[in-house]
Amino acid sequence: MAVSIILFIIIFCVVVVSHELGHFLVAKKNGIHVVEFFIGMGPSLFSFTRGDTKYSLKLFPIGGACVFEGEDGLEKEKGELSEGAFPNAPVFARIATVFAGPLFNFLVAFVAALILVWACGVTLPVVRSVSEGSGAEQAGLQEGDVICSMNGSSVHLQNQVYFFSIVNRGEAIRLVYERDGVRYHTTVNPQLNEAEGRYYMGITSGQFLDCSVPQTFQYAFYTMEYMVQSTFKSLSMLVRGQLTRQDVSGPVGIVKAVDDTYDEAKNYGVSSVVLSMINFVLLLSVNLGIINLLPLPALDGGRLVFLLVEAVRGKPVPPEKEGMVHLGGMMALMVLMVLVFFNDISKFFG
Repeated sequence: MAVSIILFIIIFCVVVVSHELGHFLVAKKNGIHVVEFFIGMGPSLFSFTRGDTKYSLKLFPIGGACVFEGEDGLEKEKGELSEGAFPNAPVFARIATVFAGPLFNFLVAFVAALILVWACGVTLPVVRSVSEGSGAEQAGLQEGDVICSMNGSSVHLQNQVYFFSIVNRGEAIRLVYERDGVRYHTTVNPQLNEAEGRYYMGITSGQFLDCSVPQTFQYAFYTMEYMVQSTFKSLSMLVRGQLTRQDVSGPVGIVKAVDDTYDEAKNYGVSSVVLSMINFVLLLSVNLGIINLLPLPALDGGRLVFLLVEAVRGKPVPPEKEGMVHLGGMMALMVLMVLVFFNDISKFFG
């Protein structure tokens, strides 16, 4: 477990530092005063000051922040702030600064995808067999067919077919497939496997592709696309109540997942461990980027909403009102983090 905790901290630092570094670099480029750049939460383990910015590493590996002068709108009146304060920067400079955090997460995720595709290749959505009497057989699917889209969403990877099958609740699937260079449209009605409690189309699929250099970039993009699609689908299922608290994990749950993955990957050598951890970087970077863009108070998306309103209106929302909204959002977020923490404890150590 000690090795897994170290691996988690490394992954955490890559994902969080890249996010906060995006804010930091764009803020500096636009002359915005960064008061503090810190990683982690809670009491500081150590800190130092360089220029007009304090850099800190805090005890608990659950987040971080790039604090700008005057960003909360609660501590001072705008007239008392320095020229480099966040509210004094042009609105589009502030929009770029806030958006840069999630953007850097997506850039790191794309680099991780490039490494994984280059090292491991990809698995294409090619049908290898069709179960007799299954919905897929009734829909006319045959061995060698290439699945191109499912319910209007483009499919480029076997993982997309697998994920779509996992989350299907028995709904008919509109499917486009290619056979001998010709595309066909059909509808598959998944059948319930009562023993497993899930629906199956009735196919096995997957064909390995060792990518060329151009294909590496192409399929890295498709890998990112799959991660974004699966994240949005998971969030949608969570909101609709189709996922339970057992399906949600925080830092403790991620450590357990890293530990399980490490135990399995170490049997295949160091390279397998490294690639497995890079896959975690990809997954968590995409998740952090998307979640931060949600239009919720205290998140980057919530701040972007206020900035876009300002850009349209030509004047900002009163800073004390915006500050109170974000403060309320931050308090709610902290309560949620505590609940998720105890949920992880109950799942894995209860």
